[in-house]
Amino acid sequence: MQPTSATFKGNATDALADAKLQKALGHIKTGFIERRRKAADRLPEFEALRDAAKAIKDHTLAHLDLYLERFEARVIAAGGQVHWCRDAAEARTTILEICRAHDARTVTKGKSMVAEEIGLNDYLEANGVEPIETDLGEYIIQLRHEPPSHIIAPAIHVNKEEVADAFRAAHTHLPHERVLDEASTLLAEARKILREKFVAADVGITGANFLIAETGSTVIVTNEGNGDLTQTLPKAHIVLGSIEKVVPTLEDAATILRLLARSATGQEFSVYTTFSTGPRRAEDPDGPGAFHVVILDNGRSRMLGTEFQEMLRCIRCGACLNHCPVYGAIGGHAYGWVYPGPMGAVLTPWLVGLEQARDLPNASTFCGKCEAVCPMRIPLPKLMRRLREEEYERKLSPPASRWAVSLWAFVARRPALYRLGASFTARLLGALGRRSGRFRSLPLAKAWTAGRDFPAPEGRSFQSLWAERR
Repeated sequence: MQPTSATFKGNATDALADAKLQKALGHIKTGFIERRRKAADRLPEFEALRDAAKAIKDHTLAHLDLYLERFEARVIAAGGQVHWCRDAAEARTTILEICRAHDARTVTKGKSMVAEEIGLNDYLEANGVEPIETDLGEYIIQLRHEPPSHIIAPAIHVNKEEVADAFRAAHTHLPHERVLDEASTLLAEARKILREKFVAADVGITGANFLIAETGSTVIVTNEGNGDLTQTLPKAHIVLGSIEKVVPTLEDAATILRLLARSATGQEFSVYTTFSTGPRRAEDPDGPGAFHVVILDNGRSRMLGTEFQEMLRCIRCGACLNHCPVYGAIGGHAYGWVYPGPMGAVLTPWLVGLEQARDLPNASTFCGKCEAVCPMRIPLPKLMRRLREEEYERKLSPPASRWAVSLWAFVARRPALYRLGASFTARLLGALGRRSGRFRSLPLAKAWTAGRDFPAPEGRSFQSLWAERR
């Protein structure tokens, strides 16, 4: 997927004008947010678990080389192989070589944001291997030739009529006049089609929520069971994960798992939590004949030792997206790449370059909701603010914007000048807007007044009232 983050403002404008998208985004407020709140309230130790999970990840990141090496040793001891990949190109090539070694023509895939990050599907197709997404949401957007718009609900922007159209276009061997007007009917058709794909696949590819150094195990969480079929039926199982997914022990993984589903979907636990350790053994009734773990860096190691290392605690639960007013207004596609919302506003500039994604850290009200609900206590507003500072320091923003920031900084550092300017501006606007009480248009606030009126100042300033009442 080629990033379009550089055109974020245009993307956002289009999203705001999309009536269907706006209706779909309304489901986030009535679904994810309330369920997450109830799930957290039911668990008295929820806040203590957040502290414990943060400590686990901080410790792991401080000793990342140790735990990655231990993970590799345990995977090899269990009969598997580990492949280290510096960037997306190496990861794609490695996965294709494994597929060719097993004469793979079709590959079933479990949901994986890292696979989206490296553009795996397009690469496999271009090299004669057919990938089939098996998560229902991912399958829908694959048929529609779209990227995901949400980390845990990739097709949240699609309504059931559009799903039906995609199924009719793709499943041409089924009667065209069949009825596809209910969610249950669509689900039954997808299940029938995908079961045939599971059986026929030569290789299965899954992501990894965790890589456990203690045992060499990989962990995935799903609600559909597709991940289990993807990794047990084919001849080979390929796990694609990034370096920060490693945790020291099974107990550490269990601690973070108690937060993951509650933060993501409001469930106590996902329906399926699957641990995989090596290929099929002689006494096993099923499982893959080969087990490969592809571990991707792709710029993450550059974050180690910096203040942005905290971003590597992210467990991709999507809570920050669900609570973000900006994401809630424009959806995920506007962000222009794989990772949307507040976490994407920090991670994307690191992975594709701040030059390509400088608008993303500015797409925030800094309301703090993202940090308040993040199970790993990532200070997302602080990190976005730091990226804004870097954008200014590197002169990536337009000259007019830099001039405005410089002027504001000059005035803000001089309280007397600030009070004088604020008082004069408030009095002027108050006098001009006394009759109507609002402004429908202002020369220096056109972006604001294009969508709402600007209220005329009334009475005294906050600072003068504060000084008087203190």
